[in-house]
Amino acid sequence: MRQGATSADAVGLLMGYALDAALGDPRRFHPVAGFGQAAAALERRLYAPRRRAGAVFAVAAVGVPVLAGVGAAALTRRRPVARAAVVATATWAVLGGRTLRHEAAVMAGHLEDHDLAAARGRLNHLCGRDPSALDAPELARATVESVAENTSDAVVAPLFWGALAGLPGLLGYRAANTLDAMVGHRSTRYARFGTPAARLDDALNLLPSRLTGVLTVAAAPLAGGRVGEALRVWRRDRNDHPSPNAGQCEAATAGALGVRLGGRNVYFGRTESRPFLGDGPRPSAAQVRGAARLSGAVGVAAALLAGGVALARSRAAGLSAARAAGLSAARAAGLSAARAAGLSAARASAGARTLRSRAALRTARTNGRDGGTR
Repeated sequence: MRQGATSADAVGLLMGYALDAALGDPRRFHPVAGFGQAAAALERRLYAPRRRAGAVFAVAAVGVPVLAGVGAAALTRRRPVARAAVVATATWAVLGGRTLRHEAAVMAGHLEDHDLAAARGRLNHLCGRDPSALDAPELARATVESVAENTSDAVVAPLFWGALAGLPGLLGYRAANTLDAMVGHRSTRYARFGTPAARLDDALNLLPSRLTGVLTVAAAPLAGGRVGEALRVWRRDRNDHPSPNAGQCEAATAGALGVRLGGRNVYFGRTESRPFLGDGPRPSAAQVRGAARLSGAVGVAAALLAGGVALARSRAAGLSAARAAGLSAARAAGLSAARAAGLSAARASAGARTLRSRAALRTARTNGRDGGTR
């Protein structure tokens, strides 16, 4: 890959983040929604209550966007302006930071107005819990936990994979994360079929979730917290969560906001009891707004880091190309020198043979004259 193309990746990531921050998700014809419809159609054709069927589904549904990203990257390899535009559009499509913060602000407003009916009706925009029996603190907790986890899923992780792998990373990650939301949950239908998609999503989020935790700890003062306390809670509680990744984000957020997360979660048809994270009281509307501020700060930091990593990848590609060109030039120069040396040696050998032939001829002539005299 040429250096200009990967520099364009850095520009495109930053432009895409700026578009998401300014515009949010497209209201109509959202590419991720279109992918979800296509994946649902594929699921209907491939579904069987077996993990092997789920693996085929996951490979097919994620592989197509990855190949599309590879193709787009190849087509724009020598066109940095086009590459930046394509990466910016893809980044905008796969990010969800502004929408996440908007939903948190709407929920905080309902809670501040003590409008539990409106808050319960809005919760399904953020998570799949049954809100019918939730009071204000539990609605606030569900919102804070969802904002914390989705800051990683919808902001940090796409930027992370876009920085490392460009267009294929952006599109492949969003496809895998979407599949996890569709089939990765524990239900009778997806208990086995959804396992491959869930495991793939877990693997892709291992590093981004931990980066989200670190950035959330660093941003604690923006939400009225202290870095030291956030770090203490994050290190103590992050591995108590049943998810290998969500606990990283939620524990850091609990420490930064000074609240207690976790507890009993009621979904439609099942109940989960999760360990407590943090030491403070249950969250309120104020902490919902604080979680939104943390999410915004983490997103800005992640975008800057992603741009820096993509730029470093560009420079590394340039250095590799320069080294390869230098090695090729050195090999060509060595080959030319060897050819020149071989030609000189051949000429010297031919000259020596000529001199020997002339000497032999003179000797023969001399001997012939001497014989005639005798």
